[in-house]
Amino acid sequence: MTGLLVAKQYIKNFIARYEVYLHPLGKFLMAFIALLFVNGATGFMPRLNSLAIVFVVALMCSFMPPNFTIIVSGGFIIAHFYEASMECAVVVLAIFLLMFFIYYRFSPKDTWVILITPICFMLKIPYVIPLVLGLMGTPLSIVSAACGIITYYTITYISGSVITLSGMAADDMAVRFRFIIDGLMSNRAMLVMIFAFSATIIVVYLIRRMPIDHNWIIATITGALVNIMVLLLGDLIWDTTVSVFGAILGLTVSIGIAKVVEFFAYHVDYNRAESVQFEDDEYYYYVKAIPKITVAAPSRTVKKIHSSRQSTVGRSSR
Repeated sequence: MTGLLVAKQYIKNFIARYEVYLHPLGKFLMAFIALLFVNGATGFMPRLNSLAIVFVVALMCSFMPPNFTIIVSGGFIIAHFYEASMECAVVVLAIFLLMFFIYYRFSPKDTWVILITPICFMLKIPYVIPLVLGLMGTPLSIVSAACGIITYYTITYISGSVITLSGMAADDMAVRFRFIIDGLMSNRAMLVMIFAFSATIIVVYLIRRMPIDHNWIIATITGALVNIMVLLLGDLIWDTTVSVFGAILGLTVSIGIAKVVEFFAYHVDYNRAESVQFEDDEYYYYVKAIPKITVAAPSRTVKKIHSSRQSTVGRSSR
């Protein structure tokens, strides 16, 4: 454990020292991965699939505000769908504008959630999102998580429906619009996932805020159980074809990732907890103080040792 604590301190010191370089690098990697995901999930416009274009756009995003990456990613998605069908692009544009205004109103600082959530779905570990948001965020993070879920299912549904849309008559624009909107509105798997994420975020947040020992661990495990129960209940009622084995495996990996987040954000020693009581003219205060576990990173010093022979030779030469 001491070795892990020392490594943690090294990492924190490294981030603090090179933050001015790491912050743009993080935004670049986030934009680069997000755009690669968009091209891989859609890919209808060959010109945008160029790795050079993705690199240049991601490099531009590294010097812009985080929300600019969301706008660029949305622009890529709309451009790809416009190449496939104009109706798809119009519907997606309307959905993205609505989500952006809602997201910007309630949780404008959760940019990474909207970008990472679709990627986590592709990696089969989407359940890490509500666990981490419950530990690090607030109930308002439900908005950004829901936007990420809607983005993923919108891309998946429309990408899979392009062949069907291309088989419709060119003059049946109203039929195409209705087909796209009805398909998105009746996507029960998306609704169940939004309910599951929302319930998990609220439960994890409430337990994490309780003044009990090991509250983060209890919140993580309870949130994972709530998540799987809501998913199974939704599958039982609406037949969403949820893979039980895949959900359990994904939740297990997500709990491990949440534990890593806890190690860096909230690593305390409950054995040295103290209860403090004091008062002023108006209130009595009862405070429970739990010390953080910290280990100073060892500093290395280099000593120059001169042998006695070298000293003697130096004196003789004089």
